[in-house]
Amino acid sequence: MLIVPDTKNGDPRMVPLSTTAAGILRDLPRRIDGKVWGVRADSITQAFDRACRRANIKDLRFHDLRHEATSRLFEKGLNPMQVAAITGHKTLQMLKRYTHLRVEDLAKLLG
Repeated sequence: MLIVPDTKNGDPRMVPLSTTAAGILRDLPRRIDGKVWGVRADSITQAFDRACRRANIKDLRFHDLRHEATSRLFEKGLNPMQVAAITGHKTLQMLKRYTHLRVEDLAKLLG
C-alpha cells in the first residue's frame, strides 16, 4: 500500500497498489527523509504539459489520466466501492463523473 499523507481534500489515505507497482516503488532510491519524491504537485503537472507539447499531443491534461484510470478499473471488473477505495472518491456521484465506460465493452458484457 501507498500512504498519501497530504491529499487534495486534506485527508491522508492509503492506496492499494498492484504487486508490480509496489515493487517498482520499493526499488526506487529514497531521500534522506524517506520519501521517494521531493517535488511539488504543480512540478509534475508542468513536466507532463512539457512532455505533451514535445510529443505534439493537444488537449490532454494530467488530470485526464485519473478519468482514464478510473474507467479502466471498472473494465477490470472492480465494483464501485473498490474503485472508490483506490481513486479516493468519497461519493459515488463524483466517482460516476470520473467514469467513462466504452459502449463496446458494455455490449460484450451483455453477450
